[in-house]
Amino acid sequence: MRLELRLLADVGLLGKPNSGKSSLVKSVSSANPKIADYAFTTLKPSLGVVDYLTDKSFVISDIPGLIAGASKGVGLGIQFLKHLSRTRAILTIIDVEDKLAEEIKEETEELIKELENFNEELVTKVKWIVLNKIDLLSQEDINFLMETTKDLGKEFSIHAVSAKNRIGTEELVREVGFYLENLNEEI
Repeated sequence: MRLELRLLADVGLLGKPNSGKSSLVKSVSSANPKIADYAFTTLKPSLGVVDYLTDKSFVISDIPGLIAGASKGVGLGIQFLKHLSRTRAILTIIDVEDKLAEEIKEETEELIKELENFNEELVTKVKWIVLNKIDLLSQEDINFLMETTKDLGKEFSIHAVSAKNRIGTEELVREVGFYLENLNEEI
């Protein structure tokens, strides 16, 4: 017999190493994950409780960053992807620092493809694309980025945030919270 522990969270974070997943968890919840300026700082999944409005909350799960081929067993990707199967929604976190809009689209598509290769049903849980680290961009660059990535918004809600400086995170949390409330009403 083999037992397998899967974290149970409302929302899971999907992203490459060093995209700011742990920074987002720290900025929106009471959790205090390790944050450093190198890839693979997060070595195991962690949970945080996110409060929104006055009396509402949800649980968010930070999983280690995924690399190409994770769905096929490269690294520890399969172990981490399994945690996302227990969530009700997924936020895809993209680091926008020093990237062209086309690179951001490609990275988003690559992460979605990894999910799809692992379990097609998980793709239906992806509701948000979070463009992180906007504090490193000019307002003009942010506007351009939002304009050029809006075609992704046909399937996903796109948010530009700075997890580090808590820019745009309150709106994101509120939208996620309301989405989860609507899911509860459908049950």
